[in-house]
Amino acid sequence: MDNQTGGNDAELVSKTLQVEHKLFYFDLKENPRGRYLKISEKTSATRSTIILPANGISWFINLFNYYLNSDDNDFFSKELQLDAKVFYFDVGENRRGRFLKVSEASMSRNRSTIIIPAGTTRDEGWAAFRNILAEINETVGLFALSNQDSEASERLVGLSDDVGAGFIATLSTPQSDLNAERPAEHPAQDESGGNMGASKVIRVDQKRFFFDLGNNNRGHFLRISEVAGPDRSSIILPLSGLKQFHETLGHFVEISKDKIEGMTSANVRTVDPPQR
Repeated sequence: MDNQTGGNDAELVSKTLQVEHKLFYFDLKENPRGRYLKISEKTSATRSTIILPANGISWFINLFNYYLNSDDNDFFSKELQLDAKVFYFDVGENRRGRFLKVSEASMSRNRSTIIIPAGTTRDEGWAAFRNILAEINETVGLFALSNQDSEASERLVGLSDDVGAGFIATLSTPQSDLNAERPAEHPAQDESGGNMGASKVIRVDQKRFFFDLGNNNRGHFLRISEVAGPDRSSIILPLSGLKQFHETLGHFVEISKDKIEGMTSANVRTVDPPQR
C-alpha cells in the first residue's frame, strides 16, 4: 500500500503504548485504497513510523508470537512480504536489554524503522505490543463484517441502472419485498424463470469483486462489480459474450502462469541475522 496515507484519511481506532522510555502510537485509518495501520515510535528526540496494510496485522501478530515463544538463544531474523512492501524483523541487544527492530521498505518510501524493547516482565514490551495488535485486528474484523452487511443491503436496492430493473438480488428475499424496494423510476419487470441464483465474491488485495447473473428486458447478463473502500464500479457483460470473455481471460492466465504461481499475498522467510 504505497502512497497510502493522506490528509483526509478517516481515523477508525487510536491506541497508545508506553514501553520504558518510548511511546508507541497505533492509528487504524481508512482511505479509498483501503484500511491501514500506522505505527509510530516516539522518544524525546525522534519519531519514526511504519505503515502496515490492514491485511498484514495478523502476520505481525504471528511474528511477535514467534519471538515471544522462542528460546533466548534461538532468535532468527525474518522477512515478511506484503503486497509491494517488505518488513524486516531483527532481534538485537544493547545496554538497556533486548529489543526487536522492525523495518519497512518499499519503492515509494524511504526505509523506516521502529525499535520495540522486549520489556522487563512477561506482560511488557513485545507482549503488550502484540496484545494491542490483536485488539486492532479484532476491530478490523468487525468493520469487515459491518461492510458486508451494508453491501448486502446495497445490492437489494438502488442497483437498477443502465441494465434496467431486472437485476437479481444475491440474497434470498421474498419477491414482494424486492418489488417494493425498486426505485420508482424503474417499473418492475417480469422475472419469471430469470432468476439463475448464481453469485460469487472474490477478494484480491484490498478489493472485492462481485459476480452476479441477472436479466432484464434486454436479456441475460453478468454484472461484475469492483469495490475498493467506498468506491464501486461495474461492467455489464451480455451472456452471449461470456464464452469469449472466458477464453480471453484464460489466455492472460496462461501467459502469466509463472508469475501467478509465484505470487502470494504474504511471504515470511527466515534470513541470516544482519552483521552487527
